[in-house]
Amino acid sequence: MSDMPATPARLPLLLVEDEPSVMEFMRTALERRGYMVVSANSGVEALRLLGSGSSYLGVITDMRTPGGVNGADVHAWVTTHRPELVSRIMFVTGDTVNDETIAILRDTGAPCVEKPFRVQQLMSMVEKMFGKAP
Repeated sequence: MSDMPATPARLPLLLVEDEPSVMEFMRTALERRGYMVVSANSGVEALRLLGSGSSYLGVITDMRTPGGVNGADVHAWVTTHRPELVSRIMFVTGDTVNDETIAILRDTGAPCVEKPFRVQQLMSMVEKMFGKAP
């Protein structure tokens, strides 16, 4: 039995991205496919939203965000405080040659979409992880 919600679009995806143009690109792509999106422009804001107890279909987070809380920190916080979301975290990064990033991806096992990406790459990964929006 799957723990996927029967209707994915009923819960929003939490999108964590500090670059406004990338945020807009991803939000538009997701919303056009029928997903609801709640956006956070930093890891700090993401933790505030996650800590409020709101339900999310999953989390899509950039690896590098300003304010001292990065994607790995968001993943670690979720592991401790929102374990139901651990298998539903996806990273986005333009930095897959960095040893630290490689280690984080290996250690978390979370899937990653590498920037720059095409809409179809993003949506393929999103639908695989979170199900198709109705």
